[in-house]
Amino acid sequence: MNISGKSFKSLEYMLNIVSNKPKFKVLSIDIKISTLIIIDMVNGFVKEGNLSSKNVYDLNIKISKFLKFCHKVNMKCLAFADSHKKTSPEFDSYPEHCIEGTYESEITDELKKICDFKVIKKNSTNGFIEPKFQKWLKENNLIRNFIIVGNCTDICIQQFALSLKAYFNMNNIKSRIIVPISLVDTFDSNVHNSDLANLMSLYNMEVNGIEIFSDVEY
Repeated sequence: MNISGKSFKSLEYMLNIVSNKPKFKVLSIDIKISTLIIIDMVNGFVKEGNLSSKNVYDLNIKISKFLKFCHKVNMKCLAFADSHKKTSPEFDSYPEHCIEGTYESEITDELKKICDFKVIKKNSTNGFIEPKFQKWLKENNLIRNFIIVGNCTDICIQQFALSLKAYFNMNNIKSRIIVPISLVDTFDSNVHNSDLANLMSLYNMEVNGIEIFSDVEY
């Protein structure tokens, strides 16, 4: 594969698109048909373990603040929590993490102490396919606005957001899938540049119908 000047121009174009997003005015939507989706803000990504990250640690504080507001205005909230058996095939691709029943697989205390919310454990990168979420989706079939926050932008966030949007498109239902840039992030390593991963995934979501905003305003 050749990396040409055209590729760099494309990256510049993506950066310009993603960097110039307005804030999302939360109270501009009908709270009664809206929900906050928190993805993988668990100790194994926030505080300790093979896949913990300072980026996600910092994100935990920002999401805590937003969750307090959502609770105050009575917005529904659902959280996904990575939870794997030791034999999970996912460990062929990623280091062992978030084993079920361990501290790593638990939602952070900072979020749990704010309010009660439904937690769905997931055994893959894509929470959309979890049977308990499919059940929740059917039981909450009037929800049309989804604000998605959490970790990781380029893996679990992107997969869930695109799957959710495709579901509504397939059923000819108008929906708003909203991702605030300030409330998602991904890990950084020698082989995984978080800035590039965030840029590519945010742009990919944008061109596939996901609404990208710089931040939330409330």
